[in-house]
Amino acid sequence: MHDSLSLFLRRVLFMIRKELITTLRDPKSQIILILPVLVQGFLYGYVANYNLDEAPYAVLDQSRSKYSVELVSKFDGSGLFKRARTLSNATQIADCIDSGDTVMVLTIGPEFAKQIASGQSAPIQVITDGRNTMTSGVVAGYASAIVANYNSELQNNQNLIDVKSITWYNPNQLTHWGFLASLLPMMSLSQIMMLAGLSVAREREDGTFEQLLVTPLGPIEILIGKAVPPILIGLAQCTLVLMLSVFWFKVKFVGSLATLYLTLLIFLISCVGIGLSISAISSSMQQVMVYNFVVLMPIMLLSGMSTPVRNMPEVLQYITYINPLRFAIEAVRRIYLEGATLGIIAPDFIPMVIVAAVTMPTAGWLFRHKLS
Repeated sequence: MHDSLSLFLRRVLFMIRKELITTLRDPKSQIILILPVLVQGFLYGYVANYNLDEAPYAVLDQSRSKYSVELVSKFDGSGLFKRARTLSNATQIADCIDSGDTVMVLTIGPEFAKQIASGQSAPIQVITDGRNTMTSGVVAGYASAIVANYNSELQNNQNLIDVKSITWYNPNQLTHWGFLASLLPMMSLSQIMMLAGLSVAREREDGTFEQLLVTPLGPIEILIGKAVPPILIGLAQCTLVLMLSVFWFKVKFVGSLATLYLTLLIFLISCVGIGLSISAISSSMQQVMVYNFVVLMPIMLLSGMSTPVRNMPEVLQYITYINPLRFAIEAVRRIYLEGATLGIIAPDFIPMVIVAAVTMPTAGWLFRHKLS
């Protein structure tokens, strides 16, 4: 009994040793063990930050009194809020929020000083952008803290100033409104890239890709044939998420379906281009999965889905310009919650089109180059 147990343990230990040596010496495994950990560590350390380092805001001061100037100075001197605009009338508020130049608009009414002097409650408005509920909630909280501090400095320590927070496009600050809109491109991203990547790698492993090349089909036809099915699957997945959002979670869709699907189509084409390019440089399905994982994590973290791009270090903000998911999420959120038209979100198409225009021909060239 003792000898049998000893032999069993020796076999287990030898097997553990063999697996460790095999894993650590395999270049593909080294990539899995090292590179994703480093990439995620750096990106989460810099990007996954729900605190705002800088919050550009606009001021509409209709009082222009000593009290309103003091209150605004509290925001300007907070170290967080940076005044981006000084408004002259209420019609300018919409442009501040819609353009994304400011995360908040502080509105002070004309009776502000009179109400404070008479000991009455003096309401002010804090208008935030509900398309990104995380940022909206944080900004409103910081603003309330500044107002509360100023309240304590007024006579008799009374709470004379009443903050009325207004969130555009998401009145109740429901987090899932912003996330569900963002999930339309996000949900299909990983699967579409994986499908596009594995389609060629699987045939290479099975030995059928070379047979495909001797058929009358040309390289461009093969490339298109590999690209179209993942795009169709991606559009179907987006439709499922859209139906779930509208009919189950009751998040009202206020935009144009044609504009939405055009945006998703351009985004999915860029995703398929990335996936096919990865497949072209991979010799096995395992490599495709490794490379997809390495690429997907930065794409998601640098998309601005949960943390604002302006919170990231400047160098990473520049890198986001080559991230199609950033512009897809921005465009889909505006179409879904704001009802933005094609003319408004058209600039978001440019980075996605550039990525598709670079990756699709690159994938075709790599296919021919590797097989020549």
